[in-house]
Amino acid sequence: MNLKPLGDNIIVKQAAAETQTKSGLYVPEAAKEKPQRGEVLAVGAGKLNRNGDRIPMDVAVGDTVIYSKYGGNEVKIEDEEYVILKSDQIYAIVG
Repeated sequence: MNLKPLGDNIIVKQAAAETQTKSGLYVPEAAKEKPQRGEVLAVGAGKLNRNGDRIPMDVAVGDTVIYSKYGGNEVKIEDEEYVILKSDQIYAIVG
């Protein structure tokens, strides 16, 4: 992947949508919900504060995160789909 996020942007590889419920039922393609979980692939340098200093990012490459359902921009590069998010669109790191 040749994407380098700028500022406080983060590139996430979206997790696959669930194909089966916990009870064993298969979910049809039209009913699948957009996942809100993914793996961080790249992190920008961070946002600048009023003094021009960089604010460190809360996430790192390799973290699994939960993010806003309708947040970010989806992009497709070399047949792979990614989501570019702002740091404030990420709600939690899955530990």
